[in-house]
Amino acid sequence: MTYEIIWSERALDQATGFLKDDPEGLDQLFQSVDLLADDPRPEGTAEYGTPDRRRMRSGRYRVLYDVNDKTVTVIVIHAGRTS
Repeated sequence: MTYEIIWSERALDQATGFLKDDPEGLDQLFQSVDLLADDPRPEGTAEYGTPDRRRMRSGRYRVLYDVNDKTVTVIVIHAGRTS
C-alpha cells in the first residue's frame, strides 16, 4: 500500500525557507519524506506524543508528521533544523 504524502502549507513554507542556504540538504529532506509513502513508520523514526504522530530526522533537518491509515496519508506538519 502506498501512502499519499501531503505537506501542510506551514511545513512547506518552513522547509522552503532553507532553500537558499542549503539546497542539497533540503533535497535530501524531500527525498527522505518521499520514502514515507512506502513505509510511514521506518526504523529511525519515533512516536511523538501519540502513536500516529512521528518524528524523523534527515541530515540536519527534522520533520513531524501524522500517519492516517484510514485515508492512507502522511501529513507533514512541521519542518525545521536540528540543533
